[in-house]
Amino acid sequence: MEPGQIIALVVAALAIGVSKAGFSGVSMVSVFLLADAFGAKESLAVALPMLIAADLIVYPAFRKYGSWKPVMKFLWPALIGVVLAVLVLSRVSNEVMRPVIGGIILFMVLLQLLRRFIPDTFSKMAHHGGFGIVAGVCGGIATMLANAAGPVMQLFLLSRDVPKMELIGIGARFFLVINILKLPLVGQLGLVEGQMLLWNLAMLPVIALGIFGGRKLLHYVSQQVFEWMIVVFALVAGARLMFW
Repeated sequence: MEPGQIIALVVAALAIGVSKAGFSGVSMVSVFLLADAFGAKESLAVALPMLIAADLIVYPAFRKYGSWKPVMKFLWPALIGVVLAVLVLSRVSNEVMRPVIGGIILFMVLLQLLRRFIPDTFSKMAHHGGFGIVAGVCGGIATMLANAAGPVMQLFLLSRDVPKMELIGIGARFFLVINILKLPLVGQLGLVEGQMLLWNLAMLPVIALGIFGGRKLLHYVSQQVFEWMIVVFALVAGARLMFW
């Protein structure tokens, strides 16, 4: 592997760890770096083992927060999105899908801004059953095409006024399940390589550093600042996917 790819892998592993600690928009750093260094489709297989490793670390660390009940409500529409994305992935390049994913994230940012500035109207819309289904399908599409469902998931949970620590606990459960389910699908694309799995394994300490460093930082960030950080991260990520 070339030096530039190794650097991208290390930075991406750190970003994945930090994102799993609650700063989900930071995961966009890994999406961009891995896509640039390894190729758009190849980056899916590079990132997925690191994401699963991070999920296995995060879930025990945050298991006392949240529960499985909200995960089940979000999981089934997300699986629909994953199936749709698999059908598209075999026919359309990731480069073509980038602006679509960016548009999904920006749409969720718009909903979050509506929640801030038109709370009564947004509350009625967000608690409608159809809202969760749409968010779940969008999250499934985003996670399969670019491992980019973190901002979508967190914006959806924020719309339900879920406290930040429970939000992370619920997210940890959801992504542990969805990423394991994605593994055979990515494997069928023929993108998983044994040598890269060894490099993924070498990134475990970096991922752990990002997770526990991000978790410590999370205790010093207020709920309001935390929510705005998610909005800003997601806004930048969505714009980056759409326009650059």
